[in-house]
Order: sequence, then C-alpha cells, then structure tokens
Amino acid sequence: MAHHKSALKRIRSNEARKLRNRYYGKTMRNAIRRFRSLTSKTEAEATLPRLVSMIDRNAKRNVIHKNKAGNLKSKLTLMVNSLS
Repeated sequence: MAHHKSALKRIRSNEARKLRNRYYGKTMRNAIRRFRSLTSKTEAEATLPRLVSMIDRNAKRNVIHKNKAGNLKSKLTLMVNSLS
C-alpha cells in the first residue's frame, strides 16, 4: 500500500493513462485490420494518410515504439503499392 499522497495520486493517474493508451492502441489495430481488408487501390490510397497519421500519433505518445510505427507504415505502403 502506498504511504504518500503523491504515490496514491500516481497510482490513479497511471491507471487513467493505461486505459487511455489501451484505447488508442486498440483503435489503431482495428483501423489497420480494416485497412488490410481493402481491395480497391483508390480507396486504400485515400485512407493511408489518415492511418499513417494515427500510427505517428501513437508513436509520439509512446503507445507503440517508434520502430514499430516505421515498420507498420512501411508494410502498409507496400500493400497499397501492390494493389492493382
């Protein structure tokens, strides 16, 4: 059990942050899943910038690692380029 008021506050704020980060990560994963199911190149090209922005925001917030963000963006861009 925490012995200081600041430790109690830290526990509360960590829990709130954890829930928020979980929401951001899950939203991003769902968006990627929907994106990978696209078959139209024009639709994928229109959606890619918003998805890349979401990935970059999560990397900035430390929800995901910056290298994971780069790998995701690279693979999604390759997927769009391979569509016909």
